Amino acid sequence: MDATIDKIYAEALAELAAAPDAAAVQDLAVRYLGRKGKVTGFLRGIAQLPSTERAQAGKRANEIKRALEAEVEAAQQRLSRDRETVAALDVTLPGRRIHPGVLHPLTQVTGAVCDIFARMGFSVAEGPEVETDYYNFEALNVPKYHPARDMQDTFYVSDNIVLRTQTSPMQIRVMEKQAPPVAVVAPGKVYRCDSDLTHTPMFHQVEGLLVDRDVSFADLKGTLTAFVHEMFDPQTALRFRPSFFPFTEPSAEVDIVCVMCRGAGCRVCGRSGWLEILGAGMVHPNVFRSVGYDSPQVSGFAFGMGVERIAMLKYGIDDIRKFYNNDLRFLGQF
Repeated sequence: MDATIDKIYAEALAELAAAPDAAAVQDLAVRYLGRKGKVTGFLRGIAQLPSTERAQAGKRANEIKRALEAEVEAAQQRLSRDRETVAALDVTLPGRRIHPGVLHPLTQVTGAVCDIFARMGFSVAEGPEVETDYYNFEALNVPKYHPARDMQDTFYVSDNIVLRTQTSPMQIRVMEKQAPPVAVVAPGKVYRCDSDLTHTPMFHQVEGLLVDRDVSFADLKGTLTAFVHEMFDPQTALRFRPSFFPFTEPSAEVDIVCVMCRGAGCRVCGRSGWLEILGAGMVHPNVFRSVGYDSPQVSGFAFGMGVERIAMLKYGIDDIRKFYNNDLRFLGQF
């Protein structure tokens, strides 16, 4: 008798699996669990069995009945959800367009900067964003008392560990491992305690270094002039203004003619006709000494630029925070 009720259960499950809709499930429930159903008929027939078989057959039949009732209920709920989903789907609506991904504008500008210098013979070097005090400051001729050490400028992890404030530490790391000549650019993220329309706590830089015999300031000027003309256009004029950086001597700020007014003077350039674009200078002898270079025998220049600054000037963007708001309407323009 157990074999009979198990066969009934197997047949019911097979039909249930093939049921196309809720009406078919309800019909199955009547045929197997209704007053004249197969499971109900089996339960009624137990009284005709020998007394030694009744208990076992009744127990098994009731287990099958409860299991089949649960299967029927689950099938009804599933089909009900499917029906609601289909009812909610308006097949007359146009499909949703899949927007292809594109490179972030800062990634594009970083790549463009590195490509320009690569064509000039510079290689690309990348390194850690969490740096030691030595590589971030001391080896770059930044003494303990320098304002860049102030907690308002630098994120300190510990007394000797910082989030790098520039990618210049890569210049030290490269020179430690390589004898001159050296020509390298170092792109990457940097961190400073600053946040406003033109500054963010995390931003991107590309710094460059060239070291060889008889490198002069004229080489620096020619290299940066070629870069500006490639990045913007050959009509973009630039000028060098005396400045100070502890790791270069002499040092200069580099300006380009305002990309908005072409030198006529406007709100963007403060009516001056010029916009600051990067800092540069000849490598300080103390930096060479920190890596074991013979400063009387070699010379070199270094420069550093903010990628966000280049992108803002190239595309006429007035708020640096737009690069980080993840507004697809803005990012999709590039």
